[in-house]
Amino acid sequence: MSTEPPRAVLERLRAVDWYGDWDMANGHSRSRALLMREYLRRAALWAQAYGAEEEWPFFDVTEFVDPAFRLDPEVESELEDYLAHNVGTPSTARTCRGAVRWAALRAGGKAALPELPDLPDPYEPLLLMYGRGGGYSIEEFIDLYGVMIPYGNFESNLDAEPFPTPAPSTLDALDAGAVGRITYYAKISEGYPRSSPRGILRRRLVGREAETHDEAFTRNLHWEPTEYLRLYELGHNDVDHVQISEREAAAFIESTVKRLSGSR
Repeated sequence: MSTEPPRAVLERLRAVDWYGDWDMANGHSRSRALLMREYLRRAALWAQAYGAEEEWPFFDVTEFVDPAFRLDPEVESELEDYLAHNVGTPSTARTCRGAVRWAALRAGGKAALPELPDLPDPYEPLLLMYGRGGGYSIEEFIDLYGVMIPYGNFESNLDAEPFPTPAPSTLDALDAGAVGRITYYAKISEGYPRSSPRGILRRRLVGREAETHDEAFTRNLHWEPTEYLRLYELGHNDVDHVQISEREAAAFIESTVKRLSGSR
């Protein structure tokens, strides 16, 4: 069994500042919330596939995929020592352990690997989230140390809109200047449907007075002020638009970054 993949995950965990960098957690609160929601969705899919609904959401998938699996003793010793001294909440430690064990199981080779359903990696969203501001704690809500999100229920997470784990540049764009209550829009017209719009915008309502800030994601690959929505409301703009989800906005940002970065 190769120890490189589980060690690589362990190194990602070692790079996390679990409970110290509050500014980082706050600055990445939107992407962290999206990543946690995507983990909840994926965990529900795996729990359904292996009859682990009662263990959802924070559990070790490998225990159900291959109950006889054992981690390399040296890697396990390093992992447990790290968790004991750095990761304070049992739930977070359980998912860290699960991520390392999952990487080790996948590295075992096809001969040793049980037949798996065609499901997305269960732990990658959490690993990305940890790297963007640390862990979480759980009570009535999930506290991401910058934003609190509800669990939802098993069925609602099972049916949630997918959020493919994107590049860090996409997550950074979602977080950039993301202050206030945000609504996203896609500019649509003939030949530019919702799934492939002309562009996207966001409206941010900031503070008690709901001060309005309208911004477009531009070819410069960041958010810039726009008059589009104001002009549309005044009847001076023929290009239509439709409200979209944050996940749809992320998909547009991802494709735009890839397209324009490749042409530069």
